[in-house]
Amino acid sequence: MKSIRKFTVRAVVPARLTALEELAANLRWAWHEPTRRLFEHIDPDAWARSERDPVTFLGEVDPARLDALAADDDYVGWAERERDGLRRYLEEPRWYQGLEGDKPGLVAYFSPEYGITAALPQYSGGLGILAGDHLKAASDLGVPIVAVGLFYKAGYFAQSISSDGWQQERYPLQDPDGLPLTVLRRADGSAVQVSLALPDGATLNARVWRAAVGRVELLLLDTDVPANDDEHRAITDRLYGGGSEHRLLQELLLGIGGVRALRAWAELVGAPAPDVFHMNEGHAGFLGLERISAYIGEGLAFGEALQLVRAGTVFTTHTPVPAGIDRFDRALVERYVTAELLPGVEPDAALALGVEPGADPATSAFNMAVMGLRLAGHANGVSELHGRVSRRMFGDLWPGFDADEVPITSITNGVHAPTWTDPALTALAERTLGTDDSEHADWLSSAVGDAELWSVKREMRTRLVDDARRRLAASFVEQHPGAAAPEWISRALDPETLTIGFARRVPTYKRLTLMLQDPDRLEAILTDPDRPVQFVIAGKSHPADDEGKRLIQRLVQFAAKPEVRDRFVFLPDYDMAMAETLYPGCDVWLNNPLRPLEACGTSGMKAAMNAALNLSILDGWWAEYAGDDFGWVIPSADAAGDAAERDAREAAALYDLLEHHIVPAFYDRPADADGQAGYFERDADRVPVEWVRMLRTTLGRLVPELGADRMVREYVERLYRHAGTTFDRVRADDARGAREFAAWAARVRSAWPEVKVLHVESGGLDQPAVGDELHVRAEVELGGLDATDVAVELVSGRSLADDSIGEPVRTTLALAAGGGYEGVVTLDRAGAFGYSVRVVPSHPLMTNPAELGLVAVAS
Repeated sequence: MKSIRKFTVRAVVPARLTALEELAANLRWAWHEPTRRLFEHIDPDAWARSERDPVTFLGEVDPARLDALAADDDYVGWAERERDGLRRYLEEPRWYQGLEGDKPGLVAYFSPEYGITAALPQYSGGLGILAGDHLKAASDLGVPIVAVGLFYKAGYFAQSISSDGWQQERYPLQDPDGLPLTVLRRADGSAVQVSLALPDGATLNARVWRAAVGRVELLLLDTDVPANDDEHRAITDRLYGGGSEHRLLQELLLGIGGVRALRAWAELVGAPAPDVFHMNEGHAGFLGLERISAYIGEGLAFGEALQLVRAGTVFTTHTPVPAGIDRFDRALVERYVTAELLPGVEPDAALALGVEPGADPATSAFNMAVMGLRLAGHANGVSELHGRVSRRMFGDLWPGFDADEVPITSITNGVHAPTWTDPALTALAERTLGTDDSEHADWLSSAVGDAELWSVKREMRTRLVDDARRRLAASFVEQHPGAAAPEWISRALDPETLTIGFARRVPTYKRLTLMLQDPDRLEAILTDPDRPVQFVIAGKSHPADDEGKRLIQRLVQFAAKPEVRDRFVFLPDYDMAMAETLYPGCDVWLNNPLRPLEACGTSGMKAAMNAALNLSILDGWWAEYAGDDFGWVIPSADAAGDAAERDAREAAALYDLLEHHIVPAFYDRPADADGQAGYFERDADRVPVEWVRMLRTTLGRLVPELGADRMVREYVERLYRHAGTTFDRVRADDARGAREFAAWAARVRSAWPEVKVLHVESGGLDQPAVGDELHVRAEVELGGLDATDVAVELVSGRSLADDSIGEPVRTTLALAAGGGYEGVVTLDRAGAFGYSVRVVPSHPLMTNPAELGLVAVAS
């Protein structure tokens, strides 16, 4: 008989072991290995079954075992030492507290998903994992962040594979009472509830769950409350589930409800209002409208409130293609964005923020990324290449400016080393190098021998093989109820074989099946009797993406061939728990997206953290960090005539690298035509010396650049501090700066159609040579603006074939005594030279010349 209702009963821990409850209540255990070892000691088998979740684990442990440990003074002392260590971690000054100068008192970080731990499955892929790593690194560094998201009853889907290879989805429900969460409550014990006014007099209500992520507070909004009807209770049912209206309601709740929940939390705990708001993608864009509404309630006009919001808002885009952006029908947004929802905000003004550049405002889709960029004075992509892609993709928001001036910078993503580094590798660093910080350890030191490092790598590979066999057997039994797993599964994979990993979401641009372009050639590589190769592959396709599901089906069907099934496996239900074994167990991590459609691709970073080499297209992070010591580059066939030809060329390059470089390096290179020994011989201990040298170099030189600690420091130094300082300047003295800047910007926009460069003349050159000076004078019409409202600039540099200016240098021209503007530029290189003159707005509170999107250029 099935139960009609389920709930979780929390364990009662003996009084002497209350330290365990305190440790379980803070998600620091997700990345703190000493705490995990403390729980594992209680019952290793039950710990493994719980997927290393202390809350679930304590509910499954035999009470007699807990009673026995409560009588064990040594264990009680161990638990109390770990608890005291957590308290010190939460209270002691860290990196951020030692920063001199102005810095934000609090940063609010908004994301639709968070990958903190497999025990809290509120993530679908890279965006959520990045958000989780951001919070963990911020906690370790002491950066004062409070995070806001949604609590999804079913989270993302669990994946299984049918007998014909088709992806199937199921949505296991999460009981928040059985998770490391608590309800945000007032002093009288009542639960905090936030409300949003909906059309037709309806109200959407949400409670707020709290999670402690080290020093970071995470607030998650949940609509499954009695105050809502069934339809509204289901709004937070699934991550990225439902249709367009369902998704819009989730994003209204995240942005508007999230700010309201943040206010309630700050009031209850006595926290200051955030100085900086960080939107992790456009999903949270409505937070800007809620803040504008609040400032209007304090007496500001819409334009003034907008300047105040922009000053302190950071927007991070992870999207390399327009198709990846949330776009809603204007009429749908118009139905929900009302004066009742956002008091004081004119709906037309709000809707204008989402209008796509060049589109008819009456018919344009409402673009969440466009709104996010208009509401944020500070924006970034997530790798150097993605920054360039983003500046081109969103350049129409700043018409007339070259792509390099579009105000979107880049901060390359990083991954949280304590989360993603295998404990065996960390233990090796402790044992040989005297540090548990494997990310920054001196792996190039002779203190750690090649044989020791190779032994640990083999240990991690063996663990992956065991885990893969277990998962393959479970998948078979699920497909064939009542049947036993076939004997071949117990022999699948081999801990001595070169292992290549590939795991990620499965949109078509990531090209899951590129390796299958020539199946016969791949089969020969896999089944080489002397130097075999094995692939371990995982990934989920969006439930609505049938093309992605077809890619999975094709790959699964290839993996089912008896000739290759023990060397080529697909593991269903890719998640953080699987990743903890998959990344460390691989020798090579494969990534072959269509360049430049990978925003960052942090899976290869996690593999590198675990002494794996990368084999990748020059896209995302690899485009800026690739090196011969860190792996191999798959050449991009950008000049191919069509997609099929491009795939064929890049797959052929992949096979060539495997056959002629990677496989020989892992095993040994056969004698060459002259009978001489190859470069990649193994030593007497069967250690591939050159391969291990590359592993050392990856760990010692590459890994320190890949950490989330580096990433968060960059956010602090380059964006958060700047946004906080700008916000302080515009809000000071009753928002005087915001009021004055808004009035100035309105005046400049009104006058700008009359601003022109009337005439440009130059002199000082006869036969131009390097070192000569070019004198330029420009006559400018300001259309009623004052000279202090603008900057007149000489833009010069290499003249390209299309007459554009390459690598431009911008020189401000000075107002001349007799009128006009004058300046001088020195010719510092030979070759074709070009220049022009332009006028841009100028104001002390502007963060970028392109901020208003206004420019007048000489014709």
